Amino acid sequence: MSQETDAVLQLLGDNEEQILSQWLQEAGGNAARLTEAGRRALRGDAEEILRNLREALRAGGDPENFEAPAWSALRGALESLSRSRAAQGQSAGDTSVFVLAFKRPLFGLIQDRMKAQPERQMAAVWTLSVLVDRMAQWTVSTYQQTREDLIKRQQQDLLELSTPVIKLFEGVLAVPMIGTLDSSRTQVVMETLLQRIVETGSRLAIIDITGVPTVDTLVAQHLLKTVSAIRLMGAECIISGIRPQIAQTIVHLGIDLQGIATKSSLADALQLAMEQQGFVITRRQA
Repeated sequence: MSQETDAVLQLLGDNEEQILSQWLQEAGGNAARLTEAGRRALRGDAEEILRNLREALRAGGDPENFEAPAWSALRGALESLSRSRAAQGQSAGDTSVFVLAFKRPLFGLIQDRMKAQPERQMAAVWTLSVLVDRMAQWTVSTYQQTREDLIKRQQQDLLELSTPVIKLFEGVLAVPMIGTLDSSRTQVVMETLLQRIVETGSRLAIIDITGVPTVDTLVAQHLLKTVSAIRLMGAECIISGIRPQIAQTIVHLGIDLQGIATKSSLADALQLAMEQQGFVITRRQA
């Protein structure tokens, strides 16, 4: 343990209550608007960070190497702080400011206790500054990772919700496609549809592309892959929603849809599916 680290550790141990009080005062610009429970939670966060910081310094943690095992408990406390604040709607900057406010009381103590040793004073200030900066950066990194994970989960949920598999009739499934059809979406559609074919024993699947704005070569390839997978499961496929513009685009691109039943609307596709299943629909006379 270096002299500077030892000096910081001694200050933390001898002046814990003073440091906590000044830290919360410095960081708690909105403390007046906090409830009593909120103030207790804020103090609890500060106490946990301070306790883990002392333990890491006692274990010989080097502030320049914040990812070392000695700092694992402190990193965990900072990650918990960042995630909880992110869940409450606070920004990464809010959490970072809270951690950086820790510098103020310690700088004051160093200035007061080491004024007769200017060289040691500057070294301790540098060590402390590096350490708190690393702590603040860690909370920002954790916040960003938390947000990215949340966005990925939301994207996956939206992807699954945007590709529902609907049972229209006995043995007939339908997948209404809305929006751009890309590789990830095709994979979700294929997996969900094939699973539903197995579960329901359906023999026909209707892929409705009425809500797909454009059809290019890539979209057509995704459709053909899905049709091929459906046929491998022993079922047949009908593509509905072929508008005039899409029909012209398919022809111009030279995309071969021969052997695949296509209809201009979902209603027509359902009628064809019923006919292929051997059902006859008649209007009941009044």
